[in-house]
Order: sequence, then structure tokens, then C-alpha cells
Amino acid sequence: MNMIKNVIQNQFKTLSLISVALVFSAMSLLVRIKLNKSFFYLFLIWNVFLAIIPYAITMYLSAKKNVSKLTLGFGFLVWLAFLPNAPYIITDLIHLRTANNTFLWLDIIVVLSFALSGLFLFYLSVIDMQNLLTYKFENLPIKTITTAILFLWGFGVYLGRFLRYNSWEIISGPHILFKDIVNIIIAPFQHYEAWLFTTGFGMFLVVGFWMFQNLNTLENN
Repeated sequence: MNMIKNVIQNQFKTLSLISVALVFSAMSLLVRIKLNKSFFYLFLIWNVFLAIIPYAITMYLSAKKNVSKLTLGFGFLVWLAFLPNAPYIITDLIHLRTANNTFLWLDIIVVLSFALSGLFLFYLSVIDMQNLLTYKFENLPIKTITTAILFLWGFGVYLGRFLRYNSWEIISGPHILFKDIVNIIIAPFQHYEAWLFTTGFGMFLVVGFWMFQNLNTLENN
């Protein structure tokens, strides 16, 4: 209980911003449901819940006093598994193709609000993990590792959006997932769309993270 209290006190401003973003997303979805008489975008609630998990992990590890390297290592692996769920919401924009033209503008607001909330959680979580790793492993090339992770999860989003994998299948069906990943790696020309998407989405995440970091630095200064 004391840990939760300390987390809220130490990160009150950040948690307030997240809460405002999520409340706005939920309210816009409720308006959309009311006007369109459709629950189609209700899955965005589940997607944003999954996006909260990696941020909750880094928030917990940051609040925990004297976290061991073993605990941090385990938390890092779990964090990696769930991290793609945050930027994945951006690809839900694909559903606008089937949107009702009468309230297309509302569908855009709904999906974008959830997508931006997910991206905000994603970048906050990455920064928290950077700080944790820097504190425990001073000699690690954190910036290089971060860039590699951003591209890696560009690939992770591809697996989720186009091959329909999710984080749970790392445990429930790792052999099938591993087989598909190996096929993409050993036959890049047959799976060029996977590499194009990974590169493009990875660059999007890298540039966005660079902007997010610099805005955060400007605010601190």
C-alpha cells in the first residue's frame, strides 16, 4: 500500500496526464457507441489495457527500493513481451476503411485518441526502463539498445497486426511463433512486406521517441 502511495505521489503529474488521455478516449468511444449504435471499437479498451501493462511494470520497478539485477532482468523480459501492445494501437487506424461515412470524423477521433494514449504510455515506459538499466548497468550502451528495441517492436507490431499473434502466444505457442519468425528471417525477399513494415514503423517509433525525449528535456530545462 505504501508503495502505491509513493508511486502516486512521485508521478502524480504523469499519472494525471495519462488519466486525462484515457478518460477522453473512453468518453469519445461512448459518444461513438451512442451515435452509431455500434460496439465495434470496444476492442480499443482491451488494447489500451494491454498498453498499460509495460508502463505499470516500469512504474513498479522504478518505485521498488533496491531492485535486484535478477528482478530487473525478469521484469525486462516480461516488459519486452508486452511492449508492442502500446504502439500496436496505431495500426487500428486500418479499421477506418470500414467506418461509417456519416461519422467518419468521430471514428478518426476515437481511434487516434486511443492510439496517442498508447504511444504516450509506450514512450514513458521506454524512458523509465532506460533509467532503470542505466542505474543498474552503467556500462551498457543504452541508446543503441533502445534503438534496436524500437525496431524490434516494429517487427513485433507486424506480427500482431498481419500474422495476428499476441503477447500470450510467447507462452502458449512459442514453437509456431518461432517458426514464422525464422521463415521471415531466412527468406527476406518472400517476406519483403514484413521488412518494409518493420523498417518504416521502426523509423516512426525512433523519430517519435527522439522528439518525445527532446520535448521532455526542454520542459525539464
